[in-house]
Amino acid sequence: MGGSRSLVDSEKCQWYRRANLRGSPQNAGDYAAPLYRDLHISLNSQVLVLNRLWQAVNICSARRAFALVYAGHAQIVSSDAANNFMTHDFESWRDLSANAPDHEVVTTISFKIRIPRVIVLLVFDRLPKKEVKFTRHNVFERDKNTCQYCGEVFDRSELNLDHVVPRDRGGTTTWENVVCSCIACNTHKGNRLPRDAHMSLIRKPKRPKWRPFVQITFSAPQHDLWKHFVDLAYWNVELSD
Repeated sequence: MGGSRSLVDSEKCQWYRRANLRGSPQNAGDYAAPLYRDLHISLNSQVLVLNRLWQAVNICSARRAFALVYAGHAQIVSSDAANNFMTHDFESWRDLSANAPDHEVVTTISFKIRIPRVIVLLVFDRLPKKEVKFTRHNVFERDKNTCQYCGEVFDRSELNLDHVVPRDRGGTTTWENVVCSCIACNTHKGNRLPRDAHMSLIRKPKRPKWRPFVQITFSAPQHDLWKHFVDLAYWNVELSD
């Protein structure tokens, strides 16, 4: 039994050393370059990280995800066709990978192992303490692309940001004083207070509560498994006066 365990540990260490390659080895030859390039791309693909309560808290690389699972700090999450979730430690994920030829895998000397898409941490149960960044996009998100004066929904190209209290009257560029406004309402209001323009807000603007994961900028299509845990959104350049 001890010999079998040593063999498993040896195979894991061989895989882990290869998975932590930072680039092509010297004198490997041109034929090896595509292989190591593909390995590098696979190990740097994005993996969603859940805390112990299954709340999305971060993104890490597949390389980091494998390290966490290998060390016993996390398990890999998978789902079946009925959206039933299962968790796997390193050994069970390796066994599952042997029967999944259609998935993206990392090939080692001894076995192939699938690239995970989601991992769940076994001890961390907190959410990061952060605030929603004050950006043009996030104001549109908060107001749901709706003019806060007439209540109509518009394409973002037809919306402006309006200072409820104009800046030259002491208004600040903050969550509590900036709203979405259609071009017509923005033009009618001009540089006046809403009451002076005989207008009223459909709701009082306020700072939105931070939701897990909103600070991640997604530069590529993400995986179907993620949609169960996150609200994909772009959070761009912070606004200021």
